[in-house]
Amino acid sequence: MDLRRDSSETKRKILTVCVRLFLEQGYKNTSVSQIVDEAGVARGSYLNLFPTKDKILLDLTETMFGGQFGMARSITDTKLPPVYAYALETAIQLTLTELNENLREIYIEAYSLPETSEYIYLHTTAELKQIFSANFPDYSDSDFYEMEIGTAGLMRNYMARKCDIHFPLERKLSRFLTAAMRVYRVPEDELEQTVRFVERLDIRSIAERVMHALFQTLAMHYDFSLQEMEAPLISETEETT
Repeated sequence: MDLRRDSSETKRKILTVCVRLFLEQGYKNTSVSQIVDEAGVARGSYLNLFPTKDKILLDLTETMFGGQFGMARSITDTKLPPVYAYALETAIQLTLTELNENLREIYIEAYSLPETSEYIYLHTTAELKQIFSANFPDYSDSDFYEMEIGTAGLMRNYMARKCDIHFPLERKLSRFLTAAMRVYRVPEDELEQTVRFVERLDIRSIAERVMHALFQTLAMHYDFSLQEMEAPLISETEETT
């Protein structure tokens, strides 16, 4: 019993330090030596629980993605078609990566690594089937899973390409939404209306609120102080556009 309690406490310490450091200085800049030093645990204990940083990122990804579609639905009008929630949820993700460079890195790694990307595929497949099943009446979960692999690749690549004066956020969102919704056979008139809906929103303000809510959720879930985290790192290109 004591061994299990010690292991659980060690895991909690490691996760607390890792998530804070990932948000403060980035995933790649956080070293194992820094983690074990700040967590006050033995390197061997760390490696027994988390052989790689990817395992920690999986835990963080599950927490981050758990309520994203629900949050998008709470913002959109319940009378609107479900595709609007899809458009808003993906637009928020893309905007978050323009507001904070460390979040960009976390999202890109999550969409790139095998275990974290698999979690995203499986989590999103259920949402996609619920939203787009009328367009694919004969499709199974496997069919939607396979389509999600493709649109998740689009998402990852658009996240990786930073906005600048030649490729502002509004164009990035329009390009991604148009490409992704065509994969899901959204009729062109509905697609255009949905893109216009997102364009009329103050998506930066919405994403900032979501980001602060996310930080608060992570701080409570992993038990660290928000005071240790600085204000969001607004990209210079976004300040000038």
